[in-house]
Amino acid sequence: MEAKTVSQSKTVKAMLVLPPDSNALGTMFGGQVMSYIDDIASIAAFRHARQQVVTASTDSVDFLRPIKVGSMVCMEAFVTWVHKTSMEVYVSVISEDLKSGERQVCASSFLTFVAIDEKGKRLEVPPLIPESDYEKDLYNTAEARFERRMERRLQSRKMAEKYRT
Repeated sequence: MEAKTVSQSKTVKAMLVLPPDSNALGTMFGGQVMSYIDDIASIAAFRHARQQVVTASTDSVDFLRPIKVGSMVCMEAFVTWVHKTSMEVYVSVISEDLKSGERQVCASSFLTFVAIDEKGKRLEVPPLIPESDYEKDLYNTAEARFERRMERRLQSRKMAEKYRT
């Protein structure tokens, strides 16, 4: 299986934040941001795997700044690391004041996707080649995030067994 570069999965989506996207404070609903994060991350994972993918986990979504109605929101996603059948995807959410041009990172998240066939069986994904220093840094720190995810998943399974109804 031929390795792919990070840039081959990079996906960008931009939109204007309108009143229906907002809460009573005039800022974008956090749930809407989370939905967009999952959407763009799944596209980046699909582009890397060229197979159907499903969300396996979402690390914490860190909301750093509010996104105001009337601003543009731009999301960038790309694969940062791969395991045998899974991919870690990083998403950055950036708002831009269209009048001033000021841009700010408003949220970020790591998600994990698994490539599957039409029967839901896991499929291997291509290896990843990080190129820039930024990509290499994310790649080199990914295994530690993977291990924390596996521990968190184990704890979630134990909790689900203990408190199932």
